[in-house]
Amino acid sequence: MIRDENKEQALLQQIVRGNTMAMKKFYDTYSGYLTAVCSRYIADKEDVKDILQESFIKIFKAVDKFEYKGAGSLKAWSARIVVNEALRHIRESNKLKVINLPGEELPDMADDREPDFNEIPTQVILEMIRKLPVGYRTVFNLYVFEEKSHKEIASILSISESTSASQLHRAKGLLMQEIDLYRFKKMAL
Repeated sequence: MIRDENKEQALLQQIVRGNTMAMKKFYDTYSGYLTAVCSRYIADKEDVKDILQESFIKIFKAVDKFEYKGAGSLKAWSARIVVNEALRHIRESNKLKVINLPGEELPDMADDREPDFNEIPTQVILEMIRKLPVGYRTVFNLYVFEEKSHKEIASILSISESTSASQLHRAKGLLMQEIDLYRFKKMAL
């Protein structure tokens, strides 16, 4: 762990000095992870590329202000920048529509079941999340992956706390439908 931390700190110091080889190494090391983070919020692959480009520019411009707090802190800081850029893109493109469709078919979740992703490949799970309507997907990601409260989500997205909770509830309902369908198809094979 100390060795990884030393490598990360050394890489960071080289980036701060403007070393382009260090920047390339950073990109090569973290671009896959940061693409996955962005893809949780943004479904369109071209938009993901644009957001990542903007994110890397912001990362490299602000890296001298970054305060290193141990192994993994650079990765986490970079991921926050990507999430913020993805949210900015969603807001600016007016794609964040809080969805409450009349007559929408959702499973009854009175039992408050949680989606059970056991034995489902990660790529399949990410695709299920990516298929969610933008509002559901955004709230789900902020709540589950970024560990934001409904109060924080409401503030970030300019919605009410109850709307955030409703969007999460509906996202979970749709995910449970997708999971049940996936498992049914697997059993039928």
